[in-house]
Amino acid sequence: MANDCVPEGQDLKEMGEEELWELINDNRHRISLGVRPCILIPYLRQARVLTEMDEDEIISCHNLTNRCMRTSYMLDLLRTQGRNGAVALLESLMIHYPTLYTQVTGRKPSTEPSRFSGLIKYSELTEYLVNAVTGMQKELQEARCEAGRMTARCTSLESEIRQIMEQEEKSRCHQSENERMRRHLCSLQREVTKLKDEKCDLYVCYTAAIEEKSAVNTRLHDLNLQVYQLQTELQKAQEENEFQKRHSLRCASPPETPQLQEEVRSLRCQLVKAEKLNPACQDILAQDLAEATGIQVELAEQLRCYRGENEQLLREKKELVDQKECLSLQVQQLTLDCNMHQQKSTMIQNQMRELQAERDQAYLSRDEAQTMIARILAEKDTLRCQLVELQEKVLQAKCSPREEQQSSHESEVSWESLGSSCEEFPNRRRLCRMDAVNPASWSSCNSEYEDALASSIRSRNAEPPSPESLRRREEVLHADGSLETAETDCLLDDFVFLFSVGSEVKQTPRFSSSNGTRADGLSRTSAPPFLMRSRPKAIRVNGRVRTISFQGEALLSQLVMVGGNKTGVFVHQVTEGSAAHTVGISPGAQIVEVKYEQNQKALRMVLEDSTFEEAMWALGQVTGFCHLSLRPKQDDYETLLQQLRNNEMSSGDSFYVRVNMSLLAGPGGTLAVSCNDILHVTNTRPAGTEDSWHASQVHPCQLLDLQSGTVPNYYRAQRLLIQAIEDMSFQTKKSQKAGRVVAQSQQKAVRVVSTGRQGRNPLWVSVEDEKTKNTESGDTLAPRSCVTLMPYSLVTPHYPPICRPILLLPTVLGRVLDNKLGGWQGFQLCEPEALSPSDHAALLQRSEILEESEQGGNCCYTLQSVEKIMKKGIHCVLPLGLDCVRRLHRAKIFPIIIFIRQSARSARKLRSKLQRHGQSEEQLLACSRSEEPLLDKLPCLYHSMAPDSWCDQTSLLTSLRTIIWEEQKKIVWVEPDLW
Repeated sequence: MANDCVPEGQDLKEMGEEELWELINDNRHRISLGVRPCILIPYLRQARVLTEMDEDEIISCHNLTNRCMRTSYMLDLLRTQGRNGAVALLESLMIHYPTLYTQVTGRKPSTEPSRFSGLIKYSELTEYLVNAVTGMQKELQEARCEAGRMTARCTSLESEIRQIMEQEEKSRCHQSENERMRRHLCSLQREVTKLKDEKCDLYVCYTAAIEEKSAVNTRLHDLNLQVYQLQTELQKAQEENEFQKRHSLRCASPPETPQLQEEVRSLRCQLVKAEKLNPACQDILAQDLAEATGIQVELAEQLRCYRGENEQLLREKKELVDQKECLSLQVQQLTLDCNMHQQKSTMIQNQMRELQAERDQAYLSRDEAQTMIARILAEKDTLRCQLVELQEKVLQAKCSPREEQQSSHESEVSWESLGSSCEEFPNRRRLCRMDAVNPASWSSCNSEYEDALASSIRSRNAEPPSPESLRRREEVLHADGSLETAETDCLLDDFVFLFSVGSEVKQTPRFSSSNGTRADGLSRTSAPPFLMRSRPKAIRVNGRVRTISFQGEALLSQLVMVGGNKTGVFVHQVTEGSAAHTVGISPGAQIVEVKYEQNQKALRMVLEDSTFEEAMWALGQVTGFCHLSLRPKQDDYETLLQQLRNNEMSSGDSFYVRVNMSLLAGPGGTLAVSCNDILHVTNTRPAGTEDSWHASQVHPCQLLDLQSGTVPNYYRAQRLLIQAIEDMSFQTKKSQKAGRVVAQSQQKAVRVVSTGRQGRNPLWVSVEDEKTKNTESGDTLAPRSCVTLMPYSLVTPHYPPICRPILLLPTVLGRVLDNKLGGWQGFQLCEPEALSPSDHAALLQRSEILEESEQGGNCCYTLQSVEKIMKKGIHCVLPLGLDCVRRLHRAKIFPIIIFIRQSARSARKLRSKLQRHGQSEEQLLACSRSEEPLLDKLPCLYHSMAPDSWCDQTSLLTSLRTIIWEEQKKIVWVEPDLW
């Protein structure tokens, strides 16, 4: 058929424009059905017969609803290019659709350069062919991979189908067994019903037999009475007969004898008849009597059975009555016990309230005592200063010039020389007041400190303080006086004076200037006075937090921890014989913070709200002497262990993060996530994995965990984020042009988030330098910086109870759509308010002004106007910019942010609307490009609309209503404001 279209000898280069297009139009239907425009467009663009605008119209036009229409439209555009369009189309068919090329032209396809028309240069053609072959190979490889995956999927589905069939077979067996059991149960029920019917019939027969027996007995009694009457009458008749016979024999006359004989004969006939009838009646009666006797025996047997059953029922009734009496006794006893327990619990509660009152009173007394102690200490220090001054005056007055010249070396004992003497001995610390019971407040924990502590503070030898130490003490007291509540947490050691005024001049301290050691120790009677500790050191319990100091070398081998940021990090096991076990650390204590020294710096790590991963890392950094702050929480610890045993939770971690990069699924259950997804992290150190977290995707409308798996932890994800940014930065321009369409769909694969102020990130532990902690508020401390690239951002859920405001972006397009959207039911446009200068200044100071109006004259959009519209239960349409989002968040108002992406084609659709508002397409595109990067810096999520998801203003507004309805149901996830 194809050979009939073009003669075999004629070449396509020799054919004219009309012939080529006639050939194409003859096969137009076949080309429209079998060609995909997106495959041919790259070659046609390379041949310069189609422009970029033509490509957009072919692919994105809404009037072209299917592939055939797009192909036909492409042919129409190529027809306008004349012969070049036809030749380029046939050459693209030869490359990508060789079978269709043969059907259209009747020739076999060939990739020889001579077969091409020369519309594309040889080098460009070669490069295109190579790219086309490479793309086909990739498609083939992907198709094979997809086939392999589908095969594996089919295999798994077949196995599942087999399992389902087996389960179905088992269910059928169970159903059949159930039906059989039902039938058997029905048959048993029918038999029971029959037995009940038979029992009822027996009762009826028994009743009828009893009635028949009574009737037979009555009949027998009547017959017996009749027989007795007949016998009585017969006896009377015989007696009368005998009497008549004797009387007749005595006085009967002969004529009466025949008559009497005749009567006798008649009587004898009657007697014979009576004798003949009586045996028959007796037989009948005897037979009836026998039958009645048999029935009576049967009824007696049944009656005996019923009596036995009645007796058994009576015994059971008696047993139940006994059980009832026992249970009633038990109920009474339990009631008494319950009342007793209630009374005990009431008494215990009363005692608890009394103890609480006593405890509060004790706390108040303790606070008063601590305040009084601090005041006494301050007064004592003041008196000490005065005493030192008086002693100096006394010594100066009693010392003669001769003694000063002879003992010039002894003048070093004066208070001014004591400072220089202390400076000459670096191993000795100057006398200064330390924390009373909290060893964790020591500034260093090395051997030098221990030696100085043994030689200075805990020494009983006389060593008066220097003027410099007195000055520092006065500064500390002045600083403590401004915060009276902090004085109880920083109680000082209590010292007492031991001195003798009478011997002040007789004995004076002497120091050796050559070897730097003390020559003669001062006794208690020497002058000036010295300090001695009045109570030993102890561990302070500060708000149920105690601080323990011990040797923390290899701390993770001494302690086993459990918990996380939700429950707290607890001590789970303590190695016996270790330093932690020696100082008395026991399981069930929450680790609040740890202090240690590293590189001659005292570091402090707060672990109260840290994750289990960060707590393990922080404790692993401890080397040497450390101070561990613990809070006993045995109930919370046991609750955590119970939840871990019941598999209610995998660890003590639980927090929500927003993903700032796209991660692909990998082996080992790695979860595939996209940028801006919300994850619920439940375990920061899952078993069997390294550098991973166990997390679950969150339902957009409810706090429900969906698909779960592992994701890289913060530090590995940070490295992946840096690598992804580097890969995006070093892409070549050619690959960018080739993948422009792909890049547009993947432009949110990475979201760069940085902290714009100093401070710690909420996802890692705080490490502070103790030496610089007190000077952080000053200007002398250099600003600290933290890592700006954050793969995950900590977020918190919010549930807005009423309709949320609407913010449409870009701002230029929002001003066009705000009035139209505000006129719909359920929406209202926010109007500016005219404020007086005083009100304007007050609202500006309280940060309640969202944005200044373009009208001027102190016309502003205020927070009160937004809240007034929200109280009506409708959406407030905000004609504002992005700057108002953070101000609304501070007031706990979370707007719905919708960004409508723009392209040149979508901007042309709004040309008339923009012109009415004095705007142009270029301004809309520039506004969109400038505001789109700012969306990633918002502390909340936003919805983005594609430019090809709507065709006109009506469809755009309809889509906006649907999006607003969906966004209103979702949970609002807000990041901490880092700016």
